[in-house]
Amino acid sequence: MSETLLCILLATSSAKGSNLVYHWPPSPTTVPRLARPLPANDFPGALADNPWRAANSPDTASASVADTPGVHPELARLATGDDSEYYWQRPRLRRDRSASFTQPSSHPTSRRASPSKEPKDPHDLDGTRNVSASPAHAHGGTGGAGGAAGSGAGIDEYGTLLGYSGEFLAQILCPQDSMCHQKFELIVDDLAFLGHPVCAADSNGGWVFPPEDPPPRAAERGRGSKKGQSPPPQMEQRLLTPERAEMQGNGPRIKTQAQAGDSDAGMQTFHFVAVLDLPDPSSSASGNIAKYFDTIYEQVAFNVTAVLYQEQVLNRYVEAQSELLSSLREDYSNRGESFADFMYEALKVSTIAPMMKTLYESIKANTIARVMINELPLELQLPPYLDTLLHPDEEVEAEEERDDEYGEPNAWGPEMSFAWRLPALTPWKALLRLDDGEGEDGYQLYMHPRAAHLNTAERELAEQLLRFLGLASISLSLAEMSSLLDLHLESQVYPAVRWLVQHRRVKIVDVVHLGLKTVFSVPQKFPAPLATLSEEFSRTFAHVDVPPLPKLLAMISSATHKQSANHFFATVVGTKDLIPIYNDVVLWMLKRDLLIRLHLRIRIIATEELKRRVREQWEARRAHRRTRSRARSITRGREDSRDRSHDAEHDDGSRRMDKGGPGLETVKESSPGEYWVSLSPKTARKQARQHDHDTAPTEPLERNAREEKHEEKPDELDEDLVSSSADDEKWVEYFRNGGSDSIPSMISDPARATPLERRWLAAMCEGKDPHIAARFERIHQYFDGKCSDDEILYRAEISRKQLREVLHQYDEYLQTFLHPS
Repeated sequence: MSETLLCILLATSSAKGSNLVYHWPPSPTTVPRLARPLPANDFPGALADNPWRAANSPDTASASVADTPGVHPELARLATGDDSEYYWQRPRLRRDRSASFTQPSSHPTSRRASPSKEPKDPHDLDGTRNVSASPAHAHGGTGGAGGAAGSGAGIDEYGTLLGYSGEFLAQILCPQDSMCHQKFELIVDDLAFLGHPVCAADSNGGWVFPPEDPPPRAAERGRGSKKGQSPPPQMEQRLLTPERAEMQGNGPRIKTQAQAGDSDAGMQTFHFVAVLDLPDPSSSASGNIAKYFDTIYEQVAFNVTAVLYQEQVLNRYVEAQSELLSSLREDYSNRGESFADFMYEALKVSTIAPMMKTLYESIKANTIARVMINELPLELQLPPYLDTLLHPDEEVEAEEERDDEYGEPNAWGPEMSFAWRLPALTPWKALLRLDDGEGEDGYQLYMHPRAAHLNTAERELAEQLLRFLGLASISLSLAEMSSLLDLHLESQVYPAVRWLVQHRRVKIVDVVHLGLKTVFSVPQKFPAPLATLSEEFSRTFAHVDVPPLPKLLAMISSATHKQSANHFFATVVGTKDLIPIYNDVVLWMLKRDLLIRLHLRIRIIATEELKRRVREQWEARRAHRRTRSRARSITRGREDSRDRSHDAEHDDGSRRMDKGGPGLETVKESSPGEYWVSLSPKTARKQARQHDHDTAPTEPLERNAREEKHEEKPDELDEDLVSSSADDEKWVEYFRNGGSDSIPSMISDPARATPLERRWLAAMCEGKDPHIAARFERIHQYFDGKCSDDEILYRAEISRKQLREVLHQYDEYLQTFLHPS
């Protein structure tokens, strides 16, 4: 924001006319722009502008060049160093925008100044003839590219701003009532005006709060709106203008005691405006400038206007301040005092002027603006990395459109998910206090002006927030703070962290070991020049014996290449007596983003020996299955042949019985005499029916039993055959895709391991301690190279010692490396 903000101004309008009440800074200037390419300051490069000069120069050379024959114009430019003709000049320098408007001696009764009715000179095409009669017209104004030519003494600073008449700016910035109470965006040349104009809501000119929309009622059954029918009044959108709202008759207006009196002569409109230097559309990606303007409008212009509107309705605050500043401006102008004296005197007698000054300076310094509007505290700020939207080389993906670095929804919320560049809000992060030594007393002093505005519940919440801030430490994670304070992590701790980060009281960092046994690295780019940082470091730690900052950074950077003893304690500290001193050094460096913590990340590697062993075990099991399948096939064949012979014998007996005829009885074992005695027809039929009843059901049951016996065995055999076939296909596919037992393989995602990878993981646990093996099976899902050691400890609920035991036992199958979060 420090790149584009030119000034902040307040414009008002009343029955007497429009007025530019106050602005800060006193003399804003814009970034110079070139009208055409500026040649290099050398002899060959200076001649590159000759084609343009030949096409645009007049027939006769200028007087200065004519007086010096043989001198090239570009060589004269090099000699004098005058490049003003290459810079783009505002149109106001050629034709004052206010020239078409008269400067009436008395204010008209309407809110708009009338155009001049005097006869215009037909030969004055650009409106610059006889302009010198007005001081404001004689000089183009202050600021802007090319404005230096008209920035000398004699400029009417009381009546002009950025080359425009103050009354003219107030007229275009105080629109009609139908355009009030909504976003205002106006772009003129290289200037952009952003604000939210508001006007008196009462038809008589009184300032009142607009009525609240009634809650929508549920639609009656069978009474839904049909095509061509307007929705019920409760479902209509909020009206933009108070005139339309009053015409609809949405309810009476709520007036206050401050609105009694002559409202017709009072202020009708006021507009708090942020004036920006229009960014170059080609310098950023498509849509970024619109997001840039929307953020400034939502975070600054709208919020300030809302508080000013409330105080105007309740206390006529804006109107009183406008009259005070207008009378002070007129008094200083009549006495011939300098404009700078008026600007600084206004800071003493007015309360709205210091608010505008503080807001402007805080935005330019990229800090929080803590202002008071009629004794009402207000904090305003813009996202710290808002200006990066205007630089394509620093452009990053929109933060509100993506998840955090761990693939989870962004926990910062919509307000802090854009142009803040915050790390993921996770339970294993820590808090670094940014109070610069003020401590809890300084924070309570800051909360003291707010005590009168806090009720009992808010005061208890503030005290709880102070206790939470007092416990914050870089060696204590958010999960541990939640446990110590008995607070819920997501519903109580996270909101407190968001509030503290938004108000820049703390910042999110990685947990640092109490004994400083943490591996750090240095950033690729420092936030400030190394000389400036070294000087500040020397002043801060002048009373202790610590290495200079450049040497300290070199020691930290070289330690990252060591295989062991690469943490901060072993590299820099050395002895436990120096831990308190270097703890302050680490805090100082973390506040200035000079240290980056490196996290341990783990990958699982299936070695050649492991893969060969798994394959050999698989082949042995496959051979065993084939042997069992062959034995089962032989057994089944024998049983099938035995069953077939039995069925054949049974069929032969049946055929012999059929040939004997129905009158003969089958031979039985009851009595031998019955075989030789001839039976009567009645007895023969009775014996036949009894024989059918005894023998018919048994034959199908025996046959079904034999069939079921044969069906059970093939099912078991088919299952083994199918499993073996599926394994064969997996192994064939593995080798077809380039897999080999002669090279190691990395298990990229153990949580979603394939059947073959699960065999490798199971083989790794053979011969290990059962407790360690069970722990490895529980936590190896996090060994994907993405989860840091802090995340593994939190999610698996184990200690760092237990993690080290697993890493030691499975060292041959694990690959560890250090990487920042």
